[in-house]
Amino acid sequence: MSGKSPEEEEAESKKSLNLRINIFFFSTFIIFCVVIVRLAYIQFVWPQTLTESEANQNTKNIPLPPDRGNILDATGIKLAYSKPAESLYITLQKDYSKKTDIGKKNRPEAEKMAEQMASVFKRLRNPNTLPMTKDEIIDAMDLESKKDNGYLPRRIEIDLNQKEIQYFMEHKSEFPGIEIIEETIRQYDPDTVAVQTVGYIKSFKRTESLKAYNIARQESNDGTKPDETYTRDELVGFDGIELSFQDELRGKNGYKVTAISPGNIPEEVLDIVPPVKGNDVWLTINKEVQLKSEQAIKDQLDWLHTHSVSGKTHPEAVTGYAVAMEVDTGNVVAMASIPDYDTNIWKTGWASTDDFKKLNDNYQNGAITPLISGKSKHKFDSAVLLGSTIKPLSVLIGLNEKLFTTTTTYNDTGVTYFGKEQKPVRNSGGHPYGSFKTPADAIEKSSNVFMVDMVGNSLYKKYGNEGVNKWDRYMKEFGLGVSTGIDLPREYLGTIDYRPAEGKKNTIGSPQAALVYASFGQGGKYTPLQLAQYTATLANDGERIKPKIVSKITDASGKVVQQSKREVLNTIKLDPSYWKLVRKGMNTKIETAFAGFPYDFARKTGTSQQDAGRDGLIDNGVFIAYAPRNHPKLAVAVVIPEGGFGANSAAPVARKIFDAYDWEYGLDGVPKKQLQNQNAVDEAGKGNDQARSKK
Repeated sequence: MSGKSPEEEEAESKKSLNLRINIFFFSTFIIFCVVIVRLAYIQFVWPQTLTESEANQNTKNIPLPPDRGNILDATGIKLAYSKPAESLYITLQKDYSKKTDIGKKNRPEAEKMAEQMASVFKRLRNPNTLPMTKDEIIDAMDLESKKDNGYLPRRIEIDLNQKEIQYFMEHKSEFPGIEIIEETIRQYDPDTVAVQTVGYIKSFKRTESLKAYNIARQESNDGTKPDETYTRDELVGFDGIELSFQDELRGKNGYKVTAISPGNIPEEVLDIVPPVKGNDVWLTINKEVQLKSEQAIKDQLDWLHTHSVSGKTHPEAVTGYAVAMEVDTGNVVAMASIPDYDTNIWKTGWASTDDFKKLNDNYQNGAITPLISGKSKHKFDSAVLLGSTIKPLSVLIGLNEKLFTTTTTYNDTGVTYFGKEQKPVRNSGGHPYGSFKTPADAIEKSSNVFMVDMVGNSLYKKYGNEGVNKWDRYMKEFGLGVSTGIDLPREYLGTIDYRPAEGKKNTIGSPQAALVYASFGQGGKYTPLQLAQYTATLANDGERIKPKIVSKITDASGKVVQQSKREVLNTIKLDPSYWKLVRKGMNTKIETAFAGFPYDFARKTGTSQQDAGRDGLIDNGVFIAYAPRNHPKLAVAVVIPEGGFGANSAAPVARKIFDAYDWEYGLDGVPKKQLQNQNAVDEAGKGNDQARSKK
């Protein structure tokens, strides 16, 4: 027995019942609250989420490529621009990717349509254009969507003529899914102005070899950035300015938000975001100076083929390169690589096999890279040994290393010897130049033996094997063996023969031999642009300026969005008397090429020898100069592979470039064309005055 009274037991029983009832009601309340919250979520949140999910599943962004910006010369002349063109596209109306019986029955319909298109192209294409074949059209249709998603339009043919446009518009019902779309093709100045510098375009689908587009290709595949998505047929830069300034020239994609059926077929355009036109890129190159530079090289090559110099002509000289760079700004006003070609072969995004064969490797810029540029008869490229053009720098090194002074005298006997084997080194032709009052005479006379005795050998005696590293540091400070900083792709840094590659011996021989030969220009091969920057550095008393190829970038309204500025890469600080001596020494005799030139100017010729196998050593012509001598405005470098002596082959080209610049800009700051125009106005005014006085 519990010992409790009936009344107590009844009270405890009621208390327990009340607790169970309270727990029941509380639990019911909690459950009710959860149900209410869930219903609210389903009613107010879930529908929006479902709608967004449904929209993502049933809509796609179809890119609309923008109009590409222009490339203009320094005066605003268009060197590359986009021209409207009508193209034939098809959007698949059936899903051919499914391997079903129905799908197989659909394919003959597409093949029949392709056959009809091929027949139209064969009948209506321009006579000088190969019509598309049935197989090419089937490939362009991409029936199984191996190249593009099924809902994307496929380009069949670009740049339709009027007869083709009219036919397809009138027979649209016979070709389900076709449409005529206006897009652009790329046009280049027919005068072939700096074509390798301007560069060229290709269709995006043909850029697999360029790493620059790998990220873009990935983003185009995942569709996460519709305004940056590339289409397979979009024209993109593949070289030169077209490539280096691709992002600025391209602009921003537009896109159509399109409803897509479960079969991956477009049904309805829900929204359109228009594309943004690309910016215009303004070059520092002046078309007139550029064309005269190119013509000067062509004329000089013809001259070398027909005129005897030192008893021989030079029919092997078939290439030439030149760079003209403003000393004070770094603006590259001319960059010539001859032979060149007509860039318009790429206007639709590809070049035919026949057109490409005609290029003969001339589509690369020999002014900055020798890797696939035009070749001379013996396959010499544009990066040649500097020859005597290195001698101003050799003397600067000797002065700065205290190997001699600005007043050191020297007796040139025409030959000197070095090393245990006493190998001889001679001046050109073995000429003895006699007594030099200062090292400036060694530069002017172009003495090899002075450079060997006073620089190469002396540097080795001072530093031993470390002398090669000391020499290399000087070269790089002057821009030889390093990037110039130019905003162009594929710049070549040079071939350094005086310094061995890792794990290899010097190609010249011992460290002493490397310094000896390098001291008179037989130790490194550099590009014409590097030569021009080196020359400008001499003119600037040690300021190495970045060469500018682009002056500004403007948007579609003409507003400047980016302005280039003068940029000093490094400064070589030497005693002012050293620069003065070198400027005086750059006085090589070249009376014929520069006869009547109205300015005093600093110059150095170079003749570098190169092994041509069975034909022995062959001379390359090299020339550097800046003008005026004491107030430098323009630096010029010219290279004529297999052209013979630099004074005869390269110097005449430089003279015409200086004249062209003087006409357009004025080496003294006054453009000569302005003076001529003013003189013409003055003469006309005098004539009118005389006529009035007679009346």
